[in-house]
Amino acid sequence: MVNHRLILDLVERTGEAPRGSTVTVELGEDTAAAQTVAAWCERAGHALVQVRGTTAVVRCGPAVDVLAGIEPEQVPGTRVWLYTNFDCNLACDYCCARSSPRTPRRALGLDRVRRLAAEAADAGVSELLLTGGEPFLLPDIDQLANACTRHLPTTLLTNGMLFRGSRLDRLRAMDRTRLAVQISLDSATPEPHDRHRGVGTWAKAVEGIRIAGSEGFRVRVAATVPAEHTHQVDGFHAFLDTLGIARADQIIRALAHRGVAENGVELTIESLIPEITVTAEGVYWHPVGADHADQLVTRELFPLVRAITEVRRRFIEYRTSASATAQWFPCA
Repeated sequence: MVNHRLILDLVERTGEAPRGSTVTVELGEDTAAAQTVAAWCERAGHALVQVRGTTAVVRCGPAVDVLAGIEPEQVPGTRVWLYTNFDCNLACDYCCARSSPRTPRRALGLDRVRRLAAEAADAGVSELLLTGGEPFLLPDIDQLANACTRHLPTTLLTNGMLFRGSRLDRLRAMDRTRLAVQISLDSATPEPHDRHRGVGTWAKAVEGIRIAGSEGFRVRVAATVPAEHTHQVDGFHAFLDTLGIARADQIIRALAHRGVAENGVELTIESLIPEITVTAEGVYWHPVGADHADQLVTRELFPLVRAITEVRRRFIEYRTSASATAQWFPCA
């Protein structure tokens, strides 16, 4: 079994030390610790000088770059997701959060969102993302959004189907300068989208895109594309171009085998670059796993910086010991 704590100590100690200097690490009672240090040094470009009793001396070469190949916006703790609720006006057949009109709301609530937004800003987070469920089912969604944009740029994910009456008023009450609206649309024509989300939902989503744009919001569009639809991606981009959606705001993501989806990409904490996700029940590794016990990090929401630190610690362990590189699975 890999001694993750020892490897984490090696990463931290050598990362802080100048090249060519030596550091001493404690091996503890692990009989295989010396072999672990030797193997890690060989892989990381350091030199194992000696092992004496329960300590090892390492001469520092190039530091291990656990963020190699990761874009700045992908660094764990850069973005934080908040699940405002889990109930939804739709029952999509591949929903990773198992949301539907029958799903309990499990709302995060305004007080917690206010505190989370403030603590996220203090912890160096650069963007908040509000998701569900369907956030526009909440009567205080405008207050939730404004509590976030008061501290950080925010993206609000929605199916875009409820922009009328008092809900349109709530959209209009949000800060256009700090909020982007991300709407789910899976195809350039109705049939592929409606097959998974319900008859008539494509037309309503397209209308929602037009409404949000006409109200002055930056609009992003995200498509969940099952394997049988991948040949339609080029046509989908061309269609979104006609709606005025910038290419940078056109997000294509694979179907994840999570929630009620019967197939899709298998995603685990070892194979995912984490995006810290907060629900009413706890802090999770990634938004696609926010309703799954295997991706629970902690039940304690506060202080948020503690959860961020723990996610980063685990990520360092996985990156330094794993044989495969974690993948970026974009939800926004």
